[in-house]
Amino acid sequence: MVMTIPTQSDGAVAPAKDGSTRPPAPDRGARDPAGIRGLIFLRDRGIILLWVLLIVAFSVWAKPYFGTFDNAKLIAGAAALTAIFAAGVAVGIISGVLDLSIPGVAALAGVVCGQLLVHGQPVWLGLLCGLAIGVLAGLLNGIISLRGFNPIIVTIGMLSITTAAASIVAEGYSIPGLTQLTFMGTRRYDGFPAPVWIAGALFVVLTVFLTRTRDGIRLMAVGGNPEAVRRSGIHSDRYKVLGFVISAMCSALGGLVTAAVVTEANPEASPGIIFTALTAVALAGVSLAGGRGSLPRVLVGALILTTISNGLTIKGIDPYWGIGVTGVLLLGSLGLEKWIAGTVSRRLVSSAQASVHTGTR
Repeated sequence: MVMTIPTQSDGAVAPAKDGSTRPPAPDRGARDPAGIRGLIFLRDRGIILLWVLLIVAFSVWAKPYFGTFDNAKLIAGAAALTAIFAAGVAVGIISGVLDLSIPGVAALAGVVCGQLLVHGQPVWLGLLCGLAIGVLAGLLNGIISLRGFNPIIVTIGMLSITTAAASIVAEGYSIPGLTQLTFMGTRRYDGFPAPVWIAGALFVVLTVFLTRTRDGIRLMAVGGNPEAVRRSGIHSDRYKVLGFVISAMCSALGGLVTAAVVTEANPEASPGIIFTALTAVALAGVSLAGGRGSLPRVLVGALILTTISNGLTIKGIDPYWGIGVTGVLLLGSLGLEKWIAGTVSRRLVSSAQASVHTGTR
């Protein structure tokens, strides 16, 4: 037997035969704002929770060596290089571009700086020329891409060009003895190695730029919807080129810091750089579609990768296990992000529909 609830002509709930009224069942989406907020919090802060859980787990499993201040400094120093490259990848993706030329630009910047230093040029000139390599590569990537070419293909071509150029400049050999760069490599300040401070300063500057400046906000908007930005009267192409330039400059900076840490410039472009940087960015939940992302979360993503590697090394476990664990975490984070986005969307739609129905009664 099908039971029906009698209603009056004005839409109100009519009294039942026993004289009581039966209000409609409340919609879950309308009465679950806390659930929606919780899911959004998990999406935005879940990576921090994951890092804390990893620290606790390794502190117990790999004691007494893991949970020490000295080991924390080692993790920070190792994560700094990954974080610098990941910052460039993240800004590029947020602006709607993916720069795959990062390893080549880093190698070329390092060897150009190295050649200048071994030929007696001042340090500031070597560093300036290295960063200029990044600016030039970014400009070329952006300008060529605006001609209608696929940005991924363009940056792969730039990867080949810069890799070849690095070998030509270095004549096929590494450039050793770059002790002039120890101030930004192996030297420690307040107990932490110089790359930690460089990465920290870079993230502060880029975060302020993206969230507190007009150009930074526009750059993120271009990554999310370039056509809408263009129709609003903003030159969206300019900001796409800017995204390429920032990405390449971070690559050049990473190449210079790498040369400073090992006191030599290597002309070989390591593909592991882009893989590790992309993994940190993906773990941070940066949308590959562009327009959304958080640089502080990218920094935590780099720290997670280094924490896993450090903890497994302390336990004497082969490094490839760390790569596998990272892959599992990456796929898990992508699945969680998709589930949270779908769930929040459904609940918001349900809540909106419930509000409309309530307002018409």
